[in-house]
Amino acid sequence: MKKIFLSIGLLLTVSAATVVFNSCGDDKDEPKKETPTDPTDPTDPVTPIDSATTDAGVVINGIKWATRNVDEPGKFAATPESAGKFYQWNRRLAWAATGSVIGWSNTAAAGITWEKANDPSPAGWRVPTTEEQRTLFDTAKVTSEWTTQNGVSGCKFTDKTTNNSLFLPAAGGRVYNDGTLGLAGYGLYWSSTQYDSDLAYRLNFDSDSGSAGWDDYRKRGFSVRAVAE
Repeated sequence: MKKIFLSIGLLLTVSAATVVFNSCGDDKDEPKKETPTDPTDPTDPVTPIDSATTDAGVVINGIKWATRNVDEPGKFAATPESAGKFYQWNRRLAWAATGSVIGWSNTAAAGITWEKANDPSPAGWRVPTTEEQRTLFDTAKVTSEWTTQNGVSGCKFTDKTTNNSLFLPAAGGRVYNDGTLGLAGYGLYWSSTQYDSDLAYRLNFDSDSGSAGWDDYRKRGFSVRAVAE
């Protein structure tokens, strides 16, 4: 394992091969305060929208991926370019992908995997394992390209056999103890696989490289891109 210090002062540990991309882009945050949302809370209702809970998905290297990030629990984001919401590992509460928040938890959730009861994915979908995320970086079967899609920067994965493609936006995450945003221009996606009682694995990419199998603090808030059950 080697340790990389980023310019914003965060320490990240990497344990996977990297993939080089083509270009780079920018990210920007809007000032706004929001609280987490949970459809199981009667004071925080979620209006069901059929188009937000269904997704045909796309198969890349044998794994069927949703084409959009998870937004509110049980819903997909409106478009493939939408950031959706951020989630702390093994928690169902949704956090805004922009602005500041209140009520952030600075403790790690317990558990040895992302439990079904805490999975925010819509019905028929789940948080992927780290092994499933690694299949996106199998260079023998998948190409990876940093690109801009409808004005949003991110990574496009394309299956070499079928030419199916999948776009993941680089939305950053909530990486500080108070839930403050950080790592703008990075794509950070949780897996369901734990590393230890404080850490879990995630997928990571930016304009220069990407990989799966990074370990990071469970209390941080990252995107979720679901796979079919």
